[in-house]
Formats: sequence, C-alpha cells, structure tokens
Amino acid sequence: MTSSVVVVGAGIVGLATAYELALRGNRVTVVDKERRLAEHQTGNNSGVIHSGLYYAPGSLKATLGTAGAQSMRRFAEEHGVAVEICGKLVVATRAEQLPTLEELHRRGLANGVPCRLVTPEEARVYEPHVACVAALRVESTGIVDYRGICEALGRLITEAGGEIMLGTEVTGISAGSGSVTVSTTTGEITADEFINCAGLHSDRIARLAGLTPEVRIIPFRGEYFELTPDQSHLVRGLIYPVPDPSFPFLGVHLTKMIGGGGVHAGPNAVFALAREGYTWLSINPRDVLESAAWPGLWKLGARFWKVGLSEVARSLSQKKFLASLRELVPELADDSLVPTHAGVRAQAMRRNGDLVDDFYFERAPRQIHVLNAPSPAATAALEIGRRIADELKESNR
Repeated sequence: MTSSVVVVGAGIVGLATAYELALRGNRVTVVDKERRLAEHQTGNNSGVIHSGLYYAPGSLKATLGTAGAQSMRRFAEEHGVAVEICGKLVVATRAEQLPTLEELHRRGLANGVPCRLVTPEEARVYEPHVACVAALRVESTGIVDYRGICEALGRLITEAGGEIMLGTEVTGISAGSGSVTVSTTTGEITADEFINCAGLHSDRIARLAGLTPEVRIIPFRGEYFELTPDQSHLVRGLIYPVPDPSFPFLGVHLTKMIGGGGVHAGPNAVFALAREGYTWLSINPRDVLESAAWPGLWKLGARFWKVGLSEVARSLSQKKFLASLRELVPELADDSLVPTHAGVRAQAMRRNGDLVDDFYFERAPRQIHVLNAPSPAATAALEIGRRIADELKESNR
C-alpha cells in the first residue's frame, strides 16, 4: 500500500529517504526552508565515505554505516557523481594509544570492515610523510561529492513524480487519526505520513508536531583549514588520529578532497553559539538559551571541561591547530594552513549529559522523527532511507 508522505529536510538523509519512498511508489513532498539542497551539515562535511570502523557492533551506525560504504559508492558510480575509494590510515602516534587502536581493529573486523594493523614502515608505503608507532589500514574508506549526490537524489525524486519545495519553512504540524497536516510559509500540505529529517532543527520540528523529545540538539561547530598547494603532496589519502574513546568526535585529521581539490585539515569541535553558527560571531540568543536551559549541557561541561577548553584554544589559535596536525605529519610547514569553511554538527544530548552515540529516532502515529544523525549519516543515508521506508511499510500493514 502506497501513501503520500511529507519529508522535512533536504539534506542527504531527507533526500535519500524521499528517494526510497518514491521508488516504492509513494507520493513524496520534500520541504526545506533553505533555497538549495544540502545547505547545512551535508554541504559542509569533509566528503568522506566512512567504512563503519568506529561504531559499536550491532549498533545502527555499525550496520547501516558499513552497508552504506558500499551503497553510497554504487550510487555515485551509477549516477555519475565523483567518487574515489582511496583508503585511510588511523595512526597511533604514542604507545599509550595502541590499546585503543587494537580495539578499533577488533571492532572493525566485527563490523565486517576490511582493515588490518600495519607497522610504521608499512604505513609509510601508503603515506610517506606520516609519523606513527603503528597504524590501522582501512581499505573501504573513500571520498565523494555529497552535494553531487544530493543533486542526483533531487533529480530522481522529481522524475519519480515527487516535489521538492525549497524556501519553504514549516510553521505548524497537526496530526489527525488519518492524516498529518503540515503548515508552511507557502501553504498547507496534507499527507498520510510525516518524516522529520530536519537535522539541526529536528527536535524543534518534533516539538511542533506535539512530541516531547527525550533529547535536545546541541550544535557543535567544526572548523576546517586547507593545506596550501605546495604542502598538499604530503598527504595522499586520508590520515586520522586514534580518537579519544570517551568523546564522540574523531579529532582533527587530514583528508584528500574529491576531484583533486587539495587537502582538508580538521575539523575540531566547539560549542556553537547558534544552530547555524559557522563562526564565533554567529550568535543566536534563542539557540544559546535553549542549549543553556538543557541540564545535560552543564553535566557534559563538568565532565569534559578540559577537553572543551582545549578545543576552544585550538579554534582560536592556528598554531595549536597546526600542532595537532603535525602529530600526524611532522613536515607540515608553519604557513601550510589556509582557513576555509566550517560545519555545524547536530548532536543529540540526553538530560544526563550523555551524547547520543547512535542514530536515534522517535515515533508517533504516522510520524518518524530522526533526532540524531551525525557522521556517518551521510555515508549511511541510503540505508537510513531504506530503514525508514521499511518501517512505514510495516506500520501500514
């Protein structure tokens, strides 16, 4: 049985979900307040197809991320979007990081990720300028043009009879026994089902629909640099540090950009003063007050204040940012970094201060709300879309 479905959010998760629903014969309408696709998280990430390495076996991130590494590559190849599977190194630069690196190896194997531990000499076959005491080689990691993926998805949705309404903000949601009515700045849309993929504003959309989410979106900004052209030869593919197991961010890393576009460096992770706050000067009082009113933010700060101060210092000091990168590639010159864009991660947080570590959904009759879809959601987007479509199909039986 097919339905009419409204999907809020024209990032990669919303578009992938709408695409899958349209493939199954549903009448789909995608609504987004921005005037182009992939304006926020999707359009400002590092362009990496993740392998599924980092995530707890059995979690949605592990299962959907590992499958997504394959399906995203296939989709890009089938639709003429630039993609390259270049592999990556996760490098331990100190002996005390070796247990975490070995645990990553075990976790990767459990998730079906092609990965193997290598010696420093083997690591330098892949990355001649890297410094490490050991490394993990991951073959299935790649890079892709995610904006290109979103443009392809948008085209396929409209070709299947769907509609994409850009520049259209949701102002109200009313759910009845047989339908959901979405009020927008351009009129009302009534549909059988409603999917919330609004990313940075997903918890607000959920509240607008009458839910009381168990989580709050807390924005974290990730700032990037690019290596200067004369330094780009120092990185052949992707070089990542061993992540801090107590923190859900991967640390600043070096990533080759698709299409010969140079090398990205970053991102860091600092609390953003606006949900769309791409600089320190971007301040939204409503966003700050909502974050400050959430008890979990203060509990997180009490546990990780040293890490937080370190991230702020690295944000404000290019010298400190470069020092982190030099742990991976010591030869980077003093003037090797050029500031570029930033992204903002929509991180769901519980009241007790725990950062939600997996993809997270809340449900209501005729509604599914995607309330945590940070990395590797772009990689896993097609798989997330299939999962949501399957769930709608089951609920309609």
